[in-house]
Amino acid sequence: MTYTNKNIHINGMDIKPGQNAQVSLNWYQLPTKTVIEIPVYVFRSKNPGPVLLILAGMHGDEINGIEIVRRLITRDDVKKPLCGSIIAIPVINIISFLSGSRDLPDGRDLNRCFPGTKNGSLGGRIAYDLMNEIIPQIDFGIDFHTGGAKISNYPQLRCVFTNKVNLDLGKKFSPALIINSPFRENTLRKEASRKGKSILVFEGGESSRFDYLSINEGMNGCIRLMKHLKMLKTDIPNNPTVLLHKSTWVRAKSSGLFHTSKTNGAHILKGEIIGKICDPYGEHDEKLISPTDGYIVGINNQPVVNQGDALMHIGIEE
Repeated sequence: MTYTNKNIHINGMDIKPGQNAQVSLNWYQLPTKTVIEIPVYVFRSKNPGPVLLILAGMHGDEINGIEIVRRLITRDDVKKPLCGSIIAIPVINIISFLSGSRDLPDGRDLNRCFPGTKNGSLGGRIAYDLMNEIIPQIDFGIDFHTGGAKISNYPQLRCVFTNKVNLDLGKKFSPALIINSPFRENTLRKEASRKGKSILVFEGGESSRFDYLSINEGMNGCIRLMKHLKMLKTDIPNNPTVLLHKSTWVRAKSSGLFHTSKTNGAHILKGEIIGKICDPYGEHDEKLISPTDGYIVGINNQPVVNQGDALMHIGIEE
């Protein structure tokens, strides 16, 4: 692929090849007249190359991704790429980050607000600014996420296997697990794909809690991808990667106390006992049986569960 070396233009500022800059994506006023700005960091080489977006904090309680991007932008080799440009947004959803919540103050999920509208809701305006100020100027992107409340995700990358560019980028990121994940409507990944931009989604850990395995894996994967794009040099080795073509959830068939001796990321076999649910009065235990061979890609850490709750997410090879 041939890359040009044009100026990057964000919110009225031109960043030329060889320059670094911090600029605000836009500013948003709260009811208290407090102004919220979203910082964007741009690191540019003088040499032509790809423009890579690294973004986190789509949900305000997903702090593992925020820590990954924070660590990346403190590295000298990231600040001085050998070619191309890096656009980093450590926290895209500043308002939800301040309150430690997943959703925006109006209850909307920012990652269901794309492509957004210029004069719409707060989430719609943030999505619109990202789609119009940043996405047209990038070649590839990584959107860092974390598991939901009480759900811990094993470090994993999600991409669309039928999209050759998407899958190739995922393999160069080289996580232990890559899950085939179809596009969802009104998400950044889906709307960016409409513009011909390939976005990978990294998932790792649990919301509102640091998971250092996930942080290290996300950071190392990003560095491996940058090495593949010739943006920096590194000796971080690749992981042996397993491709998971689909996934399923094991749900609680009764209410009670959930126990498991299995660890996140473990390989399990169909028919294997993967946990049990006990009632708090010692009257019965119910065994949880794996419905398939696969890898545990997510575990519910909530000890008290209700019938129908999702307990284990299992990724399945073809």
